[in-house]
This record gives sequence, C-alpha cells and structure tokens, in this order.
Amino acid sequence: MPAEIERLYDAHAQSLFAFLLNFTRDESDTRDLLQEIFIKLAREPKLLSGVRDERAFLIRLAHNSAIDLIRRRGTRERTKENFAAEIVSTFASSENLDEKFFRDELSEALAQLPEEQRAVLHLKLWEDLTFEQIAEALGISPNTAASRYRYGLDKLRERLRHIYEEIK
Repeated sequence: MPAEIERLYDAHAQSLFAFLLNFTRDESDTRDLLQEIFIKLAREPKLLSGVRDERAFLIRLAHNSAIDLIRRRGTRERTKENFAAEIVSTFASSENLDEKFFRDELSEALAQLPEEQRAVLHLKLWEDLTFEQIAEALGISPNTAASRYRYGLDKLRERLRHIYEEIK
C-alpha cells in the first residue's frame, strides 16, 4: 500500500494543499491537515476501496478535515475572525507592481468570502471541477455548488470593481 499512497500524494497533494490553504488561510494548518489526510489513508487503506473518483474523495476528506479543525478551535465566528485577520496570498509573488497589487486585492477579496463560497470558487476556478464534481467532493447538491459559485463571483466582482474601473 505505500506505493499507492505515494502515487496518490504525487497526483493530488499540490492541488489539495492549494484547496486547503484557500480554505484555512493558514499555511501551518494546511500542512498539518494534508499530513493528517495521508496518514489516515496509510492507516486505513480500506477507505480507498470502492472509491469511484479518487480526486473527489480526497477533496471531501480535505474539506471534512478543515471543517473539523475549525470546530476544534471553537466557535465558527471566532475562527472566521482569526482567519480573516491574517490574509494569506494564494498566488505567487510578482515583481510587477500592478500584478502584485491585483494579486493582493484578489487574495484579500477571497479571504472575505464565506468558507463555503471560497471552497467552491477554488474548486471551480483553480481545480477546474464541474459543479457535479464539486457537489460530490463537498457533500452538497450541484445546485448549491452553482449558487455558492455565483454568489461568490458576485461578491468578488463587487469587491474588485474599483480595479476594473481604474484600468478601463
């Protein structure tokens, strides 16, 4: 089974890390959660038996682990305030000042979204999943995934409108 875990890690760790970082907004927590997921898989290999879509399964494990972390930390509101106060950029740094400004603004706008909308936006935009795949991964209906995506995009558009107006 170690070869299977290694294959899964090589195939999915980078995208799971990006998803978790976008969700938790904390690199240390993200690394811990990613490690927890793969330790769990190594200890319980039967979890993978019968899995139709391993990517969706791993995203669901990651999502559930992140939710568990938030619950362990106390109330959702207190956790939300702590995560929102510490904005972590999901994007690589840039030497171009305009590009850096836009990336910082986008990171801040993403941080202000509710976790549910942020998770769906990440999976749709960066992981290129369909609403059906997102629904399966997060344990929600495809309509709920589509709604969260639309509401999240609306909020991002409103929050970033000043940049668009400036460059128009």
